[in-house]
Amino acid sequence: MSRRKWNWLFAGVGTVAAAMLFSGCKGVPTKTEKQSRADLKAVTQVYRPGERKATLHPLDTNATLGTFLTYAMLNQPRVEAAYYDYAAAVERITVERSLPDPRLSFESDIADIVMTVMPGLMQEFPGPGKLKAAANVATAESRTKYFAFENSVLQAAFSLKRAYYQLWFLDENIRINRQTLDLLAELEEIARSQNSAGKVTLQDVYRAQIEQDQLTTEIENLEDSRRPLIAQLKGALGLRRDQADPPQPTRFESTPLDLNGDALLDTAFARNPRLKMMEADVRMAEAAIALARKSRVPDFSLGLMADVKAAPTMFRPQAGMTLPIWRDKIAAQIAQAQATKRAAEARLTSEQIMVTVDFAMKSYDYREITRNLALLQDKLIPKARQSLAVARAGYLAGQVDFFDLLDAERTLLNFQLQEVEARTRREIVLADLSLTIAGIAPEGAPVLPTAPNASVPQSNNSTGR
Repeated sequence: MSRRKWNWLFAGVGTVAAAMLFSGCKGVPTKTEKQSRADLKAVTQVYRPGERKATLHPLDTNATLGTFLTYAMLNQPRVEAAYYDYAAAVERITVERSLPDPRLSFESDIADIVMTVMPGLMQEFPGPGKLKAAANVATAESRTKYFAFENSVLQAAFSLKRAYYQLWFLDENIRINRQTLDLLAELEEIARSQNSAGKVTLQDVYRAQIEQDQLTTEIENLEDSRRPLIAQLKGALGLRRDQADPPQPTRFESTPLDLNGDALLDTAFARNPRLKMMEADVRMAEAAIALARKSRVPDFSLGLMADVKAAPTMFRPQAGMTLPIWRDKIAAQIAQAQATKRAAEARLTSEQIMVTVDFAMKSYDYREITRNLALLQDKLIPKARQSLAVARAGYLAGQVDFFDLLDAERTLLNFQLQEVEARTRREIVLADLSLTIAGIAPEGAPVLPTAPNASVPQSNNSTGR
């Protein structure tokens, strides 16, 4: 080849190197990367608008349950940690699909004087398809992180609802016990009047006082239990120790849910974030298999050095290629990726089974509680009130002793407390079904209305055969 052609070749290589260094400052995003960033932007606009914490509505006693839920979902630190894990995973897509940084080099030959001065530029080029395959793995990982974020949002909402219902029904429990305490005070007065009339002994008065003393202590215990429940509500809202305790809402709101069994289970399989996270793990494993197969493809490097001391300037082109000769290593990488996929598929199947079992158990709990609640409200409590009224009249007439009267009072109190406990359990079960099983996000939740749209290309042969 003539000297002139060599000069043209070296000039061309130098032009390419200069273009890489000075104009290639931004890569070309993949389609899935663009979609992933669009999804992250949609979440950020609700959760961290303007890269700042969203403005939270002040909490007061008139705040609705929805206000408390929004506050918890946007303020809970566990949700914040999951959000930034998701954001970091999306940024990693850009890192994985980008070329390695170019390398500047310097070489010199020195004897008694400097003989040559040769600066150079080197760029490495991963084998064809490797960057895209790595970006696909990162994209699938970002989907996994998104569903982990969505799951943390729903868990924050469930924790808030559980504390909310427990606090509300604590007040109902205290109210019933105080009403019963007033009733026992009336029974004591009746026993005193009967004793004054010589119809009963003073023992009936002491029995009424014993019942009052026991119930007074129970009320004190219930009042004392408010403190840990307030702490649970405060924690569910993401409030720190140095922040004021949240107000207790004065309005009760139930969880609306259509408990059509088949439809709700279908919703759970379509929206449950734990299932979606497992599905994304499978997609990530498939992308990892495709990336592992690319390890058979060599990587390349291209560079140029110039001796600026020579006259005329002497150019030294450089080129290199990796040699993927370790077949056992390549086979192990592919086998590792395939085993990871099979493990992910097994975890997904296991989670699908667990969701089905959890749904069946929670649905049964709801039906059982609802039946028991109807029995208490429609039959047992009304009849217990009638029984107490009959026992009271019979005691005044001297036909019923005080033990029977106290037994009627205890029966009514027990049924009323069972009714409060059943209402509490039913609301918690409904919240569990709607949030952690069906994956139905509350209004205002910082989640995507549908699953992320970024699809990850699957490998054509996931088994390696």
